[in-house]
Amino acid sequence: MNIKEIKELLSSPKNIVITTHKNPDGDAIGSSLALYHYLTSIGHHATVITPNEYPDFLKWVPGEDTVIKFSCDNEVSKSKIKEADIIFTLDFNHLSRSGDMESDLANANTTFIMIDHHQQPDGYAKYMYSDVGMSSTCQMIYHFIENLGDLDNITPEIATCIYVGIMTDTGSFRFRSTTSTTHQVVANLIDRGADNTNIHENVYDTNTLSRLQLRGVALNNLKVLSEYKTAYITMSQKELDQHNFKKGDTEGFVNMGLSIVGIKFAAIFIENKKEGIIKISLRSKGDFSVNEFSRDYFEGGGHHNAAGGKSNLSLSDTVDKFISILPSYKKLLNQ
Repeated sequence: MNIKEIKELLSSPKNIVITTHKNPDGDAIGSSLALYHYLTSIGHHATVITPNEYPDFLKWVPGEDTVIKFSCDNEVSKSKIKEADIIFTLDFNHLSRSGDMESDLANANTTFIMIDHHQQPDGYAKYMYSDVGMSSTCQMIYHFIENLGDLDNITPEIATCIYVGIMTDTGSFRFRSTTSTTHQVVANLIDRGADNTNIHENVYDTNTLSRLQLRGVALNNLKVLSEYKTAYITMSQKELDQHNFKKGDTEGFVNMGLSIVGIKFAAIFIENKKEGIIKISLRSKGDFSVNEFSRDYFEGGGHHNAAGGKSNLSLSDTVDKFISILPSYKKLLNQ
């Protein structure tokens, strides 16, 4: 990434759109709003547009009330994209990940800047900051601001947004991508006004009774395939409906399978009747790449140890397909 050219590009006021992937998570919302606050503070007219809705536990993040959802405010979103001098795409590296926004972004005659930490980036952006070893896109936003020489412009609001993404994408700092540099960044964010206790409570300690009961259903549906050191969970649309499912309610459920002693590979299969798909989340330990597994079999991708995908088959047929693939990986999973 040519930081000198980007600095020149940002030296005068611009209309800027910041967008992220479909079904935004903590890193997507945190990075988008952190960049929004930063760009606004240095004189730009910035707008965050998400492809669709996101979980309620992210609705408190500073600046969230300014976010435009493409799925709800279609015409406004299209107009903003068309008028943008610069479009930042955060936490994704292929336009297909932007859902229904894909064609509008692909047809935008503007300068794209990609900031992302997933594998195998596409080449649509003029400027690309891609680092698969980074803990989160939020940490990359911190370093982006740092490279622009503007760390002193990090306000408590920006610090809070960045902290949210780092915390959620590192599993509260326990994943291998959490480096000493990550902790140094987080320490600086706390010094600059991020209230770590409050942030953690807002994201993780907001359970409803129905969500806790849904977790019980997930645990009841948990299956272990000891021969392959694999565990998986199924969630049918009926089970979701019975427990008043809201976007984000199954966040982290896949990790329950991975927490079992001896398990190296975990999956959760969630039925989505509205979209006509089975949403899949995959997690692993060690050298087993769920990124490659998801790309090869379930139209997905992500990180080495955390990825997602989808299936157009029924829930039961998707699980059968998944189980049928495992013998090919038996040796690797039992190393």
